[in-house]
Amino acid sequence: MGDLLLVRHGETEWSLSGRHTSSTDIPLTENGREQAKRLAPLVASHYIAAAFVSPMRRALETARLAGVEKARVDADLCEWDYGGYEGVTTVEIHRTRPDWFLFDDGVAPGPPEHPGESPEQVGARAERMLAKVDAALAEGEGSVVLFSHGHFLRVLTARRLGLRASDGALFQLATGTVSRLSTEHRRHVVAGWNVRPPS
Repeated sequence: MGDLLLVRHGETEWSLSGRHTSSTDIPLTENGREQAKRLAPLVASHYIAAAFVSPMRRALETARLAGVEKARVDADLCEWDYGGYEGVTTVEIHRTRPDWFLFDDGVAPGPPEHPGESPEQVGARAERMLAKVDAALAEGEGSVVLFSHGHFLRVLTARRLGLRASDGALFQLATGTVSRLSTEHRRHVVAGWNVRPPS
């Protein structure tokens, strides 16, 4: 069975400033585009059997610049729906909720089209995505690559390892990086994390 490669999209203006970004569809910065281009050799070093990408522009652009042209768009790879915290930084949230922690507390309710998600809801979505990954891995030789977002990929990693969705807090993930989940003795393991090629 092949590996699961996780690619967090390149830098955006909002990731740079720490603003929570889920449904706001903003592009990569110039630095983010350079980050994505530098990922191409890392991704190309694996035989890719299947690729999936979030429908958000920042993920689609990262996949293309990293050399993956035919990734399947899947809404299950969207970022954690931040609801009422969309566009808000953690520092701003702490002014009224000093003990708030995303992975434990979830988010404030948002508008009907983006009501927000609890850690458990994000975890359930990650499990749906992992079922698609396993189906793709079972179809043939090679690895599967996912182009997605920081908090979602952290939750997906936790669920892949048999941890709670909230344990995604343990896996810090930078923009423009590749991480690799593999198996050892038939158990899921982290084989590489937060790998960024040299500048």
